[in-house]
Amino acid sequence: MASFDEIPHHVIMTGLRHVVADGNILNLIERLLSASVMEEGVTYPTTVGTPQGGVLSPLLANIALNFLDWQLDLAGYRFVRYADGFVVLCRSKHEAEEAHSFVERYITDLGLTLSPEKTKIARFPDGFVFLGFEITHRARRMRKKSVEKYKTKIRGLTTRCHNLDAKAMVKINSVIRGYANYFASEFSTVTRQFRYLDHWTRKRI
Repeated sequence: MASFDEIPHHVIMTGLRHVVADGNILNLIERLLSASVMEEGVTYPTTVGTPQGGVLSPLLANIALNFLDWQLDLAGYRFVRYADGFVVLCRSKHEAEEAHSFVERYITDLGLTLSPEKTKIARFPDGFVFLGFEITHRARRMRKKSVEKYKTKIRGLTTRCHNLDAKAMVKINSVIRGYANYFASEFSTVTRQFRYLDHWTRKRI
């Protein structure tokens, strides 16, 4: 799906009015959304998107996309959504094509578009990528891009020409814990990948 930066403000406000009754709060959020943006000394009005980096932005965008959740549920589809990424589970290619058309029509009404690069119909045995995982009927592994991101972070913290100090080790351990907390779960099958990355990290150190 297109990013949260493209959600029209009227869609966000419509979603908010379904869950917030306090007019003062609604007015405050509307003013926050419509605040102008300054670029190179020039002020531009905003009519779409949520404030970049704002603590409310993910919440506001998810409230707006609740409409999509409701419509998918009413249509009888099983799905998983996190932020602007989602998977719709279907029993056949025909049903998947119908689901694709259904979602495309609905998010067009929200002023959004599906990302051609990230949208596809896939068979479960062939697998698909979602939230950093490569998911198939047999495994839920870190996708290659996630592995490379880990390596890039570790490379940035290590050199092979001298022993690492305590501060560097603290940072390295922080990266390792972060990836372990996210990818090592009852859902995932990443034991082999973690063994490989452990060996690779030790060689870097």
